[in-house]
Amino acid sequence: MSLIQVKNLSFSYDKKRPVLADITLDLDGRSTAIVGQNGAGKTTFVKLLKGLLKPDFGEIHIGKTSVKEATVASLARKVGLVFQNPDEQIFKGTVRDEVMFGALNLGQDKETAETRAREALERVGLGHLSETNPQDLSLSEKKRVSIASVVAMDPEIIIFDEPTIAQDHAGKEQIKHLIRGLQEQNKLVMTIIHDMDFVAECFERTLVFNEGKLLMDGLTRDVFSRQDVLHQAHLEPPSVTQLGKKLGFAETFLTVKELVSGLRNGGNR
Repeated sequence: MSLIQVKNLSFSYDKKRPVLADITLDLDGRSTAIVGQNGAGKTTFVKLLKGLLKPDFGEIHIGKTSVKEATVASLARKVGLVFQNPDEQIFKGTVRDEVMFGALNLGQDKETAETRAREALERVGLGHLSETNPQDLSLSEKKRVSIASVVAMDPEIIIFDEPTIAQDHAGKEQIKHLIRGLQEQNKLVMTIIHDMDFVAECFERTLVFNEGKLLMDGLTRDVFSRQDVLHQAHLEPPSVTQLGKKLGFAETFLTVKELVSGLRNGGNR
């Protein structure tokens, strides 16, 4: 079932040079990564999905709602966006109030907002910092606070812009666990990201953007199998995929577990 329908989407900031040109796709419940070099149009694309920008041409529908005709406020119930820079979202005096703010703004009662905020903070490993001023946190912690804020709003669709920024291994594992939990809740999870290793481990589908066009849309394994497409988009395959190829395997491995299994079983070389 399509949750988002995009048809013949084009957009430019100056009305002269297109940032996005004739994008058509349907997004279903599969977790989806959007990859490409800086300037490929990824951030503009998700801002259009969120309603922060309006298309020059084409249509975007979230379910039956036309994004062109909807307000940003009304779309907030359906689409949550975690910005790349958490300082663009954080402004309250305590972590708890920060995470509750969006939920309260959507009309949740205080008790529900508090419960969801507490649960969201636990999911990102920050439950013990609920009374802390967000400005006293590290960049890694601020990023996870901004993620919790959107999760607490409980939208159908959650878009992360560079979720692994400033995260150490433990932080990345926390976010991986969160994404898998959101998938189990039947939410559409999307991300803009440069971390191909994270894409390989967490996302079922990958969209490759290049110079404002959709270069490829497919299963993540199929995308990372296409060296020609990755080269055109100036992208590198995940580390484990590269290692598997260097070891002579025909298969496209996405995780260390898959590579180890291939080594044990002899694989297809």
